[in-house]
Amino acid sequence: MSDRAETLPEFPAWPQYDDAERTALIRALEQGQWWRMGGNEVNSFEEEFARANGADYALAVTNGTHALELALQILGVGPGTEVIVPAFTFISSSQAAQRLGATAVPVDVTPDTYCLDIAATEAALTDRTRAIMPVHMAGHLTDMDALGKLAGDAGVAVVQDAAHAQLAEWRGTKVGALGSVAAFSFQNGKLMTAGEGGAVTFPDNDTYQEAFLRHSCGRPKTDRRYFHQTSGSNFRLNEFSAAVLRAQLDRLPGQVATREERAPLLASLLADIPGVEPQARDERVTLNPHYMAMFRIPGITEEKRNTLVDDLIARGLPAFVAFRAIYRSDGFWETGAPDLTVDDLARACPVTEAITADCVWLHHRTLLGTEDDMHTIARIVRAAVAEL
Repeated sequence: MSDRAETLPEFPAWPQYDDAERTALIRALEQGQWWRMGGNEVNSFEEEFARANGADYALAVTNGTHALELALQILGVGPGTEVIVPAFTFISSSQAAQRLGATAVPVDVTPDTYCLDIAATEAALTDRTRAIMPVHMAGHLTDMDALGKLAGDAGVAVVQDAAHAQLAEWRGTKVGALGSVAAFSFQNGKLMTAGEGGAVTFPDNDTYQEAFLRHSCGRPKTDRRYFHQTSGSNFRLNEFSAAVLRAQLDRLPGQVATREERAPLLASLLADIPGVEPQARDERVTLNPHYMAMFRIPGITEEKRNTLVDDLIARGLPAFVAFRAIYRSDGFWETGAPDLTVDDLARACPVTEAITADCVWLHHRTLLGTEDDMHTIARIVRAAVAEL
């Protein structure tokens, strides 16, 4: 039987939902208060999400981009400051800084985990650097030991872009307990979702309190007379989204456990395919929630990679091209870009340049399949790669 004719796994649909979400939505509806200041869902979700991720405090917000923007703002990012970001990431990582008037400084990533390169980060530090933003790519945590030392020695804040990393752990410590602010996304494709949504976790009460003010137009919880204590915007999450997210959070640990079982098997099978290199794993990452199953085919052209993704989709796999280097999008250059050219940044970020062309990812719902499904996925990838 050919691979094109092979019976495909019935991967779970995404998003996943059942009566838990239905019940939650009705609960939010019938409480009669649909915004966070009068209802119970957002407050309850924040407590549950903080606890699940080891954080002292969590603040639910409208989306992951706003989560990053708010996190940077409370740490003093603004005009005249710089934020170091990976060149290989979704563009929200840089735009969150740029929208605050800061300059986003892209640096290269490692060729195996696709996370922030610490040596490149150190080389990019200046007296204007206010924050470093590691992106935990596909759920794999950045080297938080080296980054923590670098940031501590330089007196620079760390803002974790944990959009892919709900429940992740470094050396047994949960992502929200690593001593820095972390921002999460609940967009439709993320590991838990309400269509949109986000959260920020905090290691201390002071930053949480300031973030609360700024996410609610500068207005304290108890204000009835419009005394706005800071500038801000309306980043408040609604009660319906929070109710759905509570159900999604309950389901998440079981899903993560399944993906942790399947991912090593799939990675080993993919690694046996000539030319294919799956994303590596640092042994200090003691829990990876696996936002995506990523692999590279070093040396392939971007055109052939795109053809491969189309072929995988045609064969029934939910495949995607990886992110483009942020400096290769026009939106990056609109405001808050460094005084460099695309070519300058490309020379400084050779790994990102390669990954832009040769990296593929498979939707994380594939990792919720059976062990047999992992073998089927690998056979399909092998056949598609062989036809390049």
